[in-house]
Amino acid sequence: MNQSRLQDSAVLVPVYRNGYGRLNILIVLRTNYGIHGGQLAFPGGKFGDGDATMLDTALRETREEVGIQESSVQVLAQLPVVDTVTTGFRIYPFLGRVERPDGDWWFEPREVAQVIEVDVEDLARPQVHGESIEKFDLLPEPIRISYYNVGPHRLWGASYRIVTPLLPRLLAGEWDI
Repeated sequence: MNQSRLQDSAVLVPVYRNGYGRLNILIVLRTNYGIHGGQLAFPGGKFGDGDATMLDTALRETREEVGIQESSVQVLAQLPVVDTVTTGFRIYPFLGRVERPDGDWWFEPREVAQVIEVDVEDLARPQVHGESIEKFDLLPEPIRISYYNVGPHRLWGASYRIVTPLLPRLLAGEWDI
């Protein structure tokens, strides 16, 4: 992948305490359309003409995809930038504390098939980690990927690379959430 041709994008990693006080991360299952169709991801997308900063992009996309208003996000940190391996994106991730709604999460059904609430402690359990050899159309040879099992889905790729260094920091209580 030509690093100079990467398209800027941003995501929000929404975190919150559920009704039992347990720390959760909000993840979306993308609809089956587009280059990331059917994959687990964080709310986010491409840098837009009306966005002044990458944080603006993350917050706008989060509002558009899962209805979390910019004013209700407390940004806790900008996380390390991650490049996708095959799809040509440079992702600027931000960690943000949000409030869980009383009912179900709202989501934009043209982009999001499902909102998944993932318990941070469950995600850190060794038995949810896995690896496999996968073949991608844009790569000449199969590659080994690491992932987390989230129900019947796999959290892998750039999302995996965002979460992996974040988990120990969340578990250590680095931020007041």
